[in-house]
Amino acid sequence: MLLHAAEKDIDEKTVSAILKAAGVKADDSRVKALVASLAGVDIADAMAQAVAAPAAAAPAAGGSSDAPAPVEEEEEEEEEAGFDGLGSLFG
Repeated sequence: MLLHAAEKDIDEKTVSAILKAAGVKADDSRVKALVASLAGVDIADAMAQAVAAPAAAAPAAGGSSDAPAPVEEEEEEEEEAGFDGLGSLFG
């Protein structure tokens, strides 16, 4: 994103330079793989979608729902029963 914002080419040389400036010793093969994976990506579009996705999901997570909350008590009872069996091994 830094290189995109600075309108620089995203290539192995510039990515390695950024990492070196940050004090990170980067593995050349990982840098090469990163650059290759970004070759056909529209960075501006990808960032716009990444910002919009959490905003779209937020009302569903924070809003009230007509559906009842999932019951987790049964799972807790089953887990506790397993620990009781283990405790009997040690007296």
